[in-house]
Amino acid sequence: MEQNSKFKLLWVDDEIEHLKPHILFLNEKGYRVETATNGQDAISMLAEKSYSLLFLDENMPGLSGLETLMRIKKEHPTLPVVMVTKSEEEDIMDEAIGSKIADYLIKPVNPKQILSSIKKILGRQSLVSQKTTTDYQSVFSGLGMKINENLSYREWYDIYRQLVFWELELEIADSPMNEVLLMQKNDANNQFAKFIKENYTNWLNSDDAPLMSHTLLKKRVVPLLNEKKNPVLIVIDNFRYDQWETIKSIIDPYFEISKDELYYSILPTATQYSRNAIFSGLLPSQIEKINPELWIGDDDEGGKNQFEEELLNDYFKRVRKKIKISYNKITDNESGKKLTENISSLKNYDLSVIVVNFVDMLSHARTEMKMIKELISDEPAYRSMTKSWFIYSPVHELLKKLSQEKADVIITTDHGTIRVEKPVKVIGDRKTNTNLRYKQGKNLACDSKNIFKITEPLTAYLPRPNLSTSYIFATGTDFFAYPNNFNYYVSYYKDTFQHGGISMEEMLIPFAVLKGKG
Repeated sequence: MEQNSKFKLLWVDDEIEHLKPHILFLNEKGYRVETATNGQDAISMLAEKSYSLLFLDENMPGLSGLETLMRIKKEHPTLPVVMVTKSEEEDIMDEAIGSKIADYLIKPVNPKQILSSIKKILGRQSLVSQKTTTDYQSVFSGLGMKINENLSYREWYDIYRQLVFWELELEIADSPMNEVLLMQKNDANNQFAKFIKENYTNWLNSDDAPLMSHTLLKKRVVPLLNEKKNPVLIVIDNFRYDQWETIKSIIDPYFEISKDELYYSILPTATQYSRNAIFSGLLPSQIEKINPELWIGDDDEGGKNQFEEELLNDYFKRVRKKIKISYNKITDNESGKKLTENISSLKNYDLSVIVVNFVDMLSHARTEMKMIKELISDEPAYRSMTKSWFIYSPVHELLKKLSQEKADVIITTDHGTIRVEKPVKVIGDRKTNTNLRYKQGKNLACDSKNIFKITEPLTAYLPRPNLSTSYIFATGTDFFAYPNNFNYYVSYYKDTFQHGGISMEEMLIPFAVLKGKG
């Protein structure tokens, strides 16, 4: 019974009152059972919590069982579903089985039938969990040794891909090795920070450097333009690699993924720096020098990314490439729907750029809104929320339309984000910026040895508002907090998702080229 208590079941039936004896029986067997009386409530509950198994009544008013099943399977393809029906009609069962139900029961059901179905399905899941756990255990030592080697920037791509792969696999299997994986990822982030400290500034003056924010247009977008592909570049800000892996299955029916890689965000991993670098093809201090009117510093008033279109046009002017550019920004559902309705107009442009701000809004909202903060409690919840958003977002509809047009689509981001846990005390003057993962200012003092400090900003192509300006970057899961009101500050921001510093999650970010299937 104790073993059963880890399993949480959801039973959906419009006559749930009649099923109380069955639910009490399952409770006595140690299972935790929650209920819903309609499909819409079930969908909402699944968006907020995870369940081991779903019992679903086929015949419900409003959203039918099969309609509910189809919607649930889009968002939770691995969730086992047992369809409960009064009907033995073959076509209904064929449709349900075609929708990948795990089992079905004919009403009236009896307790032994229910228990047998649960044990059959969850027992199978237990075997999957055991195999996944064993598989990860077999690679754990080798992966750990590799992490501590002197890796190249290409090898760090592979390390991060492997860690994300096992994180997602162990999550699906609900494996107890999850905690071990998180410890291994923390170890990897510590080594990654050392790697960045040793190599970052050298990359900015070397031909043997990874693909980075300021070289993305030159190395990836311009070649597609040269092939007359008329690509659509979609930049979803604050979008991590694990989130990309989570939504790939939703995109798969519409697109063939011809390129799927990682690249390095510049420092700071903040929108003002990294996204402006993408659109300008320049590093921050170069933008400030060449186009001072298009650079807004940390101390300046106004939005930090209000000149993206101008920077984009200036880039192609500098490289003497005459092309027609469309620039659009999706900040809410309305702007997304409007763009989707006019999708055919993008054919008139050599390059269409679409910036999507929602993921950034979602992650920042977590620190401001109690409800969001509770919903996004950890990485699995963050991935789940992103997936739910994507399924119902105008971006999903936009991609469907672009697929019908057989468009070439680029999906990327400007930086990722990391859940911060450990506060680090920092002292700075009144003009020091407010970001939790990096600080720019005069007389910066910090009590951590793990930070990356740049005392000569121009060596990292960073703006230097005055001669004594320096930059410090948090690493791992650290975040900066001021001594004043320290405890309040820490309790408010601990376990929130932040960006600006050095971690695999923030710096190793996705870039994909999709070809519409039509």
